[in-house]
Amino acid sequence: MKLVILVIIVAFVIFLILKYYPPLGGKSSAESQRRIQASRQFIDGKFRNQIPTPMDYSLKDTADALIKTIKGTPNSRPKGSMPIDSFDSKAFTENKADQVIWFGHSSLLLKVNGVKLLIDPVFSEYASPAPSFGPKRYSDKLPAEIEDLPEIDAVIISHDHYDHLDYRSVRKLKGKVKQFIVPLGIAGHLTKWGVEPERIKELDWWDEDVVEGLTLISTPARHFSGRGGGSGSTLWSSWVIAHNQTKIYYSGDSGYGPHFKEIGAKYGPFDLTLIETGQYDEKWANIHMTPEESVQVNMELQGKLMIPIHWGAFTLALHSWTDPIERAKRAAQQQNIVLATPKIGEAVTIGATEYPSVAWWE
Repeated sequence: MKLVILVIIVAFVIFLILKYYPPLGGKSSAESQRRIQASRQFIDGKFRNQIPTPMDYSLKDTADALIKTIKGTPNSRPKGSMPIDSFDSKAFTENKADQVIWFGHSSLLLKVNGVKLLIDPVFSEYASPAPSFGPKRYSDKLPAEIEDLPEIDAVIISHDHYDHLDYRSVRKLKGKVKQFIVPLGIAGHLTKWGVEPERIKELDWWDEDVVEGLTLISTPARHFSGRGGGSGSTLWSSWVIAHNQTKIYYSGDSGYGPHFKEIGAKYGPFDLTLIETGQYDEKWANIHMTPEESVQVNMELQGKLMIPIHWGAFTLALHSWTDPIERAKRAAQQQNIVLATPKIGEAVTIGATEYPSVAWWE
């Protein structure tokens, strides 16, 4: 009887956490649910990828990963301090050139034709729903705190995993962001966190929205979603950002798939591609690319310049922290691809004749 009571108590506590703990997000509105149900990507109660994407992870796989995690991976984190460039808000705002600044992992600040965009902003110390638990950021500081940023015209979200959609960052940002552009289903999280529904736009794959003259297009990715036990209830996207002759592609998280050639044929060539390059494992090949695949994707997108992302901030896989950039750099050299390797916080001018190429991680 005592065991039964304990199980009931534990189940009730879990229920309360899932229902009321804010970082786990919220439910979609009736209108959002209507659009979700109408989406071609929503099949049998879940969002699906364009092609079969099995994610079978056996008990043995889980045990092996746990053992490797306990043993530790050589060079899994930087041994010293990371070189970080400080963000100059005045210089960024007044510079007329199109620019991108990488904040580590997949957080990016862009300015295109004067329009300021923030992509997947994670400014917290941990990529986790808990404030002091989970994967910890390598660096003690960021190029800027949220309070130091200029007013943002739009925040773009790729999907709702904790290393891309951060509760604490959204709470701090919401007062200085004009609107949030997100995949289907994610508005429920934002409204629970205090963002007014009228400032949120949810897009399905191939939907477009215009922000201050920029066209933002939600494009396919090969991944999954889930937060607070709701796997597959929200959509995941890559993004195209287009203005006149300037075109930028952001991959979000994605395994390799035919959607890249489709996007390249429809919207390429791209002046800049921002492509996931880290946090991979052979067991996750369907949902996270290897660096060599990332370089191949840049070619399929007809990218003129590639910046590797999804590395340099958190350890979320068992490879060394420098493995992604080292492998990507080798692959780019072999394929004669222009690869930029900016430090965290270093501004890159889109369309320039020279780009950062120093191996600062060595």
